[in-house]
Amino acid sequence: MTLAAAGGILAAAATALLWAWQRRVRNAGIAGVGWAALVAALAILDARFGGGWEYRRAAVGFMMGSWGLRLAVYLLYDRILGKPDDGPRRFLWFFQAHALAAIGFSLPALFASANAEPSFSTLELVAAGLWAVAFAGESTADRQLLRFTSDETHLGRTCRSGLWKFSRHPNYFFEWLIWIAFALFASASPWGWIAFACPAAMLYLLFRVTGIPPNEAQAVRSRGEDYRAYQRVTSVFVPWFPKRS
Repeated sequence: MTLAAAGGILAAAATALLWAWQRRVRNAGIAGVGWAALVAALAILDARFGGGWEYRRAAVGFMMGSWGLRLAVYLLYDRILGKPDDGPRRFLWFFQAHALAAIGFSLPALFASANAEPSFSTLELVAAGLWAVAFAGESTADRQLLRFTSDETHLGRTCRSGLWKFSRHPNYFFEWLIWIAFALFASASPWGWIAFACPAAMLYLLFRVTGIPPNEAQAVRSRGEDYRAYQRVTSVFVPWFPKRS
């Protein structure tokens, strides 16, 4: 059985279990947690059993594994544990779609782990450096927002401190940079250029589907003019200096 086939079976089984769990607790947000954890698990699986150079496999397994596990824990804490039910239950196909997405987003690890070249290329080293910066940026943005929202005196107000002063969605920006780094790292391997589909898909999802549009709509509904004022002076995605109000 190939690594890709084994990963597909693992992803389908895991998301089926998550679907059954959410039917009981009525919180479909667990699908996002499962997606991040699955990408990490598939990347670690590829790194463990791939036929490439061991240090390259270790590097991509560490980068993608630590990214996915950190994000899964953060989403679990921020959106699931102790949170009220989010309404309607989701169908099995919704969770299986997350399984397919996890398989697709694990491609950088699959390609890199098959590369037997016994040394790192300059491109891979640059990609690793970019990943370190982006990982630190996303972790910092999440921590700053969590600290702000945990303070009850900030209820109804918008976080404008730290990285959130320069972007309305710094966590999404650094998330996208992480996928650029993964694609760059994979592109040094045969067929690795295909991995650039991952940051392209992530950018589309962030701007058109599950990221910025629903997030901003909810922020306007809950914070009204305070958030509209924030929108007028703050970059939506790429961190930049605020406009003068």
